[in-house]
Amino acid sequence: MLKKLTLLPATIITYALMSLTLSSSVNAANTTTPQVSRVAQTTADYAVATYQQDMVNSLRALVKHNTVAKEGVSIDDNPVHVAFKAELKKQALALGLDYRDDGYIVVVGLGDQKERVGIITHGDVQPVNPKKWTKSPFELDTTTEPGKLIGRGTEDDKGPISTALYAMKAIKDKKIALNKRIKLYIYMAEESDWEPLKAYIETHELPQTNITIDAEYPVVTAEKGYGTIKLAFKKQEMPTISPYISEFSGGFFASQIPEDASATIENANVVLLQRLIRKARSYQGVNFDLELKDSTLTVNALGKSAHSSKPDDGINAIPYLADFLSDSRWVNNGPGTLVNFINDNIGLGLEGKKFGSIAYQDDFMGVMTVAPTVIKQHDDNLELNINIRRPQGKSKSQLSTEIHQAVDNWNHKFDADVQELEHYIGDPFIQKDAPHIDTLLAVFSHFTGIKDAKPIAIGGGTNSRLFPNAVSFGPSMPNTEYTGHSEHEFITMDQFVLNLKMYTAVLVELAK
Repeated sequence: MLKKLTLLPATIITYALMSLTLSSSVNAANTTTPQVSRVAQTTADYAVATYQQDMVNSLRALVKHNTVAKEGVSIDDNPVHVAFKAELKKQALALGLDYRDDGYIVVVGLGDQKERVGIITHGDVQPVNPKKWTKSPFELDTTTEPGKLIGRGTEDDKGPISTALYAMKAIKDKKIALNKRIKLYIYMAEESDWEPLKAYIETHELPQTNITIDAEYPVVTAEKGYGTIKLAFKKQEMPTISPYISEFSGGFFASQIPEDASATIENANVVLLQRLIRKARSYQGVNFDLELKDSTLTVNALGKSAHSSKPDDGINAIPYLADFLSDSRWVNNGPGTLVNFINDNIGLGLEGKKFGSIAYQDDFMGVMTVAPTVIKQHDDNLELNINIRRPQGKSKSQLSTEIHQAVDNWNHKFDADVQELEHYIGDPFIQKDAPHIDTLLAVFSHFTGIKDAKPIAIGGGTNSRLFPNAVSFGPSMPNTEYTGHSEHEFITMDQFVLNLKMYTAVLVELAK
């Protein structure tokens, strides 16, 4: 007996992004807003008039390299990374810029002054599922959706690299007298391992003024701490004639809100299938595909991927599938235990309000977000990775204690055996003293027309926290969906050009 039904969504849920304003004390000393100079304006106009297509061609050449880190393989032993760096060198030298390869870090420079301005980016990217893309994610797609440049790295972070290169080229063309050398740092393991960069920083003198172009506008001065809660659900055979979940899977990598999840139910029947079909109609923004073959029911959920620092940009298939199956209390056999745990402790919320007492928020940095992102399949257990983004306001020890207490209480209440693996709880970052914040805000307001722009906090973590006086400046506009880490990453051509204009002007203002 084979019965199959595919249900389509009625409406896609969209979320309005909230921008938080910095308390007045941060910028109390800065009472005069700088104005954008005429030379910055004319150089930015020149860059846009001269190099739009060259910038697209640069991005096309960078996107074609699948620079996902390979576990256990160093950058210099990875042929793809070697080829990518060769392309960077080719482009830099062709633009008349200097180039230095320091292994995990590539530095492209303009000028020979002792004082320096740093631009921090990265050349590695997150994994992709090619089946999710209309064209190859490593082919710059400019035709499928006119006005968009689609491909892995277009927003995070190869697009910004191309933009910075041509901003530097425009400044060189105009022969602007610089007081500071401009150094573009391209790190090759930002998405996977920060230790080589930390080691590099310990042995190299860094610029005292830095901007990271790996986040949002107008200026990011605070970042939540990245964390992972790891839980193990022991697989075990538990004979039963009732329906039970034999498999549950979902997620692709830790910093992506997963759009796919799947469950297999044994001892299922038509009654269960029809009940779930009726329930599926009550959901918006998520598709459920159900197939009953003999007594095995397979359920697939399709949500929407997003960067895990912005869980409200996506629709997380893992908790939605668990919620879809929540009408039953499943036997504690591993997969069933996991579904029960997600429903009891996470649900469809984004803030961990069901997870004991871990939920909290900060007035500037916002709420802590809690999102299951990956279920790893092992021989004897299922490992659930829950991504957290924590603001200031709680210590690591307090949060660890609250996580442990929540898991322990649930185990006792439901006679379960969920094991805590090693958790990682990173620190939030706040930058209050960077002297160039007002300059960045002035450039942003000048070129966007958005007045009274204020610094913001984000859920993501950038290399800003490792560099002196560093803040983030773009490339994503406020109140727009960030597509990095998603299965539909793109940057619009309009934004690409606007970024070139603003980055050129900022570098002129900071280095002249």
